[in-house]
Amino acid sequence: MAYPILNESNIVLIGMPGAGKSTCGVLAAKLLLKNFFDTDLLIQNMENKRLQQIINEKGTAEFKRAEEAAVLSLDIKGTVIATGGSVVYSEKAMRHLKSGGTVIYLHLSLEEMKRRIKNLSTRGIVLEKGETLDDMYAERLPLYEKYADITIDCGANSIEKTVEEIVESVERLQNNS
Repeated sequence: MAYPILNESNIVLIGMPGAGKSTCGVLAAKLLLKNFFDTDLLIQNMENKRLQQIINEKGTAEFKRAEEAAVLSLDIKGTVIATGGSVVYSEKAMRHLKSGGTVIYLHLSLEEMKRRIKNLSTRGIVLEKGETLDDMYAERLPLYEKYADITIDCGANSIEKTVEEIVESVERLQNNS
């Protein structure tokens, strides 16, 4: 049985590690009557390894290639998509995601990101050799801003408040179209 998709447009969540893309994404999808998809899980499934294992065993360049391939393989509609924080390194992947929907950037300050990330060695964060979280933040920030259709500052928000702001942003978009 095929279920109708009320709104075929996707909502793509981008942002720093710890911004809440996966957690808020699944909750927003329920409220928006959309499906939910996490690209990190797809990468793990395609590679049959955890994110950190891919980085440790194959390096960051191969991880980025796997991430781009996973994102480019997506052919979904009516879905809230939580992406990995490093997806913005691939212009092809971001073009593909933007072509199917609206990109919402969940913004965090550097300090808040550092406070939220507890498991740096196992989390699967793409850091080049010798690169610090400060370096990564400075490098990614302009990329998130470049691709964002909507920015939500979620640093001081609870999960519920961020979800509420995602839903309100999407509903505003739908009402204006």
